Amino acid sequence: MNDLTHPNEYVRGCMLRFLCKVKDEEIIGPLIPSIKACLEHRHPYVRKNAALAVFHAHRLHGENLLPDAPTIMEEFINNETDVSARRNAFLMMANEAEDLAIQYLGRNIESVSTFGDGFALLVLELTRRVCRRDPTQKSRFVRVLFQMLSSNSAAVSYEAAWTLVSLSSSPTAVRAAAVTYAKLLNGQNDNNVKLIVLERLEDLKKKHSKILQELLMDILRALSSPSPDICRKVLEVAMDIVTTRNVKDVVVTLKREVQKTTSESDSSVESKGAVYRTMLIQAIHGCATRFPEVAESVVHTLMDFISTDGDMQVIIFVRSIVEQYTDLRASILGKLLNSLSEVNTNQVMCVCLWILGEYCEDADTLKEAFETVTEQLGPPPYIIQGDDKEAQEKLAAAAADAPKMVTKNVVLADGTYATQTVYSESKIPELDNTPKLRKMIINGDIFLGSLIGSCLTKLCLRAEGVVDGLKLKKMTVDSMLIMCAIVKMAEVTVSAQRSSLADCQERITMCCRVLLDPKAKEILKKTLLNDGKETFALFLKNIKEKEAKETKKEEEEVPSTQADDLIHFRQLRSMAVQGGDVDLDDGSDLARATGYTDSGSLLTTELSHVYQLSGFADPVYAEAFVTVHDYDIVLEILVINRTPNTLANLSVELSTMGDMKIVERPQPQTIGPLDQATVRASIKVSSTETGHIFGTIVYEDTSTMEKGHINLNDIHMDIMDYIRPATCSDEAFRSMWAEFEWENKVAISTSIPDLLKFLNHIVTSTNMTCLTPHESQEQGSFLAANLYARSVFGEDALVNVSVEKKEDNDGKLAGYIRIRSKTQGIALSLGDRIT
Repeated sequence: MNDLTHPNEYVRGCMLRFLCKVKDEEIIGPLIPSIKACLEHRHPYVRKNAALAVFHAHRLHGENLLPDAPTIMEEFINNETDVSARRNAFLMMANEAEDLAIQYLGRNIESVSTFGDGFALLVLELTRRVCRRDPTQKSRFVRVLFQMLSSNSAAVSYEAAWTLVSLSSSPTAVRAAAVTYAKLLNGQNDNNVKLIVLERLEDLKKKHSKILQELLMDILRALSSPSPDICRKVLEVAMDIVTTRNVKDVVVTLKREVQKTTSESDSSVESKGAVYRTMLIQAIHGCATRFPEVAESVVHTLMDFISTDGDMQVIIFVRSIVEQYTDLRASILGKLLNSLSEVNTNQVMCVCLWILGEYCEDADTLKEAFETVTEQLGPPPYIIQGDDKEAQEKLAAAAADAPKMVTKNVVLADGTYATQTVYSESKIPELDNTPKLRKMIINGDIFLGSLIGSCLTKLCLRAEGVVDGLKLKKMTVDSMLIMCAIVKMAEVTVSAQRSSLADCQERITMCCRVLLDPKAKEILKKTLLNDGKETFALFLKNIKEKEAKETKKEEEEVPSTQADDLIHFRQLRSMAVQGGDVDLDDGSDLARATGYTDSGSLLTTELSHVYQLSGFADPVYAEAFVTVHDYDIVLEILVINRTPNTLANLSVELSTMGDMKIVERPQPQTIGPLDQATVRASIKVSSTETGHIFGTIVYEDTSTMEKGHINLNDIHMDIMDYIRPATCSDEAFRSMWAEFEWENKVAISTSIPDLLKFLNHIVTSTNMTCLTPHESQEQGSFLAANLYARSVFGEDALVNVSVEKKEDNDGKLAGYIRIRSKTQGIALSLGDRIT
């Protein structure tokens, strides 16, 4: 009582806050007059806490203590000028006297924007609650919702947009909400906020795609974010709403972003690196495939990046465009021939040569292609000669003058020591002018040599009847000399592709026979010239059909109701949602979100993570319920005293093996006869490795004063708790496969007779994603597939399955599963999981 009348306002405020925690009516009752008096105090800190105290007392004890509380709050809020006190008073009215709150809101609707963010959020909460109960009240709140969309507070405008879309599906409301989302997307610096807004835009896209099409360019402005995750999400949202009306503007924006990736001055783009460039190229590829009218405008721009990090994506895009759009072939092939000398990687060079061999048809293009390839190859032989050795020695000497690091200790101005590292670098002169294609062959790329032979053979075959006889003979002779030199290189050079020597010899021998033997030419000419293009066209057709099926499947996946399902009347359900297309705070929606509607019992899931630690005959029985939260493991250990005596200082002492650390140890307990207790322990995990948790229970019997201990069973942590399915491109998979050093090779031993069933079994067992598409009707005796997953710690796991069904082994499957990762733990743990 004295504190409520204390002259210091902060003492009064603290007591009022304390009274909000008191639930006893006998204590609060005598203090009601003092609480009412505090509502008229001069200091806003006292008034706002007095309003909360009135709210608390009226909510708990209602008409007994404060029958006139709503009237008092109405008078108080009309005269109040402080933002916090007004907010607390409105909180009380919204929860205890809803009609008075709505009337006050109607009288002051023009001034709501000046009442502060906390007041606005309360208004939105009241709006949702009232409209759920009575949808006819929507019209009373629409005006204030539209007013809050333009709030300076990001939280208020976001909640207002979400509420507006929830309560109304009219185009005007959805458009206003979408505009607000777009402003938040481009106006906020927090990446988490941007991701949340993009999720909301994706939800809007499902039902109101036409409205989002109007804001497509505003959404694409978010590509300026330095985060690759946000850029990826923006492209996912934007690419689905591209139409013939806006595709040109979208392509111009994407081309501008691609060109920015080559600008060294743009630090935000440079920080995103090659990943961002690859995403942009894929997006442009999708636009060109869906809208042929923009293909010509983008293909030449992208071919300028054939020597950059995203070169593989560029050449794959060019390959599909050349096949799909015949009228663009001439210009694309000319650009490709001009860019051939700039190609840096062997894989891209292989695709370039395949395109030239398949699509060069007229005389001028055939001559130019043959001359360009032979010029880049240079004259045979393709074995390191004296000049080449001398050049390599010069390069080695230049490498010796590479940057040298010198480290020394220095004393700073404040007297502290620091380490200074200095790099000394001498300028390396440009010594080697050898064409890149010739370098690749001299370095021993046998597969590329086979493709060169195939490309030259196709060019010679297509030149028949198009090029004059003398020129054709010269082309044939030059091709023969080059192919013979390639075989010689493959036989002499020691490289990683040494195992491909037999294939190279067989392939080039066939090409030579086609050029020299008329009978072989007659048999194989059609196969060499037509089957490759036809197979590739069929491949593109299958991809397009698969994408169409997936799109159709997504469109068909709408909530459906069976004819014999129960009918739920929302008017008869307490707190039911009666209006709007989107239900808010609905119990059934919550169940669907948590994933327990279609899955089994929650109890079954929990029981699979219960481990028995001691035996039933032990004096103390213990079992642990293990919960894995990414980086943390929580153990809830149930301890039961099975003796008639009290056990004092009972302690569960735990230890770990592997990259696990106990951060919270169980506290000692005193357990009565036949009683039980639950203790908790927290363990921090730092890597994806199979770990072990073991320990003992130590206790003291109070009757006999004897100390005892019980050794506990080990808990083996499963790697599957940390592995999550993920996807990546084929190029990224190959790059990581070559980079990762830890490999675990597992021989296949299984009773499963079917190849696809075995693959599905491996995918399910390892919780990975299969990157290699397989159709269920496929028949064959051999299967190869790549699997990929990522741990919660960001570690990559790669698996290659190569399995064969051997007839001489009673039809059993044989082969190997190779697991690669950056750390040894994942490779060994996945291998144990498979075996």
